[in-house]
Amino acid sequence: MPDDLTTPESASAPLYSPARVRELLTQHGLKPTKSLGQNFLIDGNILRAIAEAGLSGGPAQGTPVLEVGPGLGVLTREMATRGAQVTALEKDQKLRPVLAETLAGLDVNVVWGDALEFDYSSLPPGTRVIANLPYYITGVLLSRFMRAPAIVSATVLVQKEVGQRLASRPGEDNYGFLTALASLYGTVKHVRDVPKGAFFPAPDVTSSVIRLDFDRSRPPPPPELLKFVEAALAHRRKTLRNNLRMIGQDAEAIDTALAAGGLRPDVRAEDVPLDALRELAERLGVLG
Repeated sequence: MPDDLTTPESASAPLYSPARVRELLTQHGLKPTKSLGQNFLIDGNILRAIAEAGLSGGPAQGTPVLEVGPGLGVLTREMATRGAQVTALEKDQKLRPVLAETLAGLDVNVVWGDALEFDYSSLPPGTRVIANLPYYITGVLLSRFMRAPAIVSATVLVQKEVGQRLASRPGEDNYGFLTALASLYGTVKHVRDVPKGAFFPAPDVTSSVIRLDFDRSRPPPPPELLKFVEAALAHRRKTLRNNLRMIGQDAEAIDTALAAGGLRPDVRAEDVPLDALRELAERLGVLG
């Protein structure tokens, strides 16, 4: 790599190359902000794999895409040049001049704001989320994507352990509420793992590309069921019976409902299939 980052070789390098990334940061006096989870992609193969996984299953031309945290615009450009109608949601105002440069000439709508405050109901129907998510708010964002009727899929870069949790099944170590939530709304597919060296700066953890597809043809799970499942899975080392007692369920009613479902009194919620948890909620009168 040349020392002079303004050389023609650097300036003409792909946007995701380490030299080009460093040049952009230096040019605009920026440093990656750790508190915002800024780790920029510098691997073209991974970049293309994310775009292809996120846009597969339909024509890319005109597909509405939401990207959370575009950073330097690397993934944004990849999707826009494939014909997607990209809305990029970015919190860091210091990136304004960078994105103005890297997205020049592209039909991209950059929205400046916090992903935790964005109105996801404002998105057009059929929107796909494709993003390198800030890892510190991954779970919160995924749950909001699931609950937004306009969003049909989310192809995202997450910590590997989060990807394993999303793709796990009842009885496996990683199973938890986020897993159950994903199953209630649709399906999860592991696309590929991503090494630390695919980012600048390199994160402390290995990452994974995960695609979640949401089945909008079926009614969304009722809020009462979501609260019940969350409470059942709240404390992994406690029994399902004890977790339900903590939210005010009657002990005798729980014992009767467990027995009716063929479940042991000491069973843990993470070992119970989701359909069985739903039936238990019905027996306890949670769903009316």
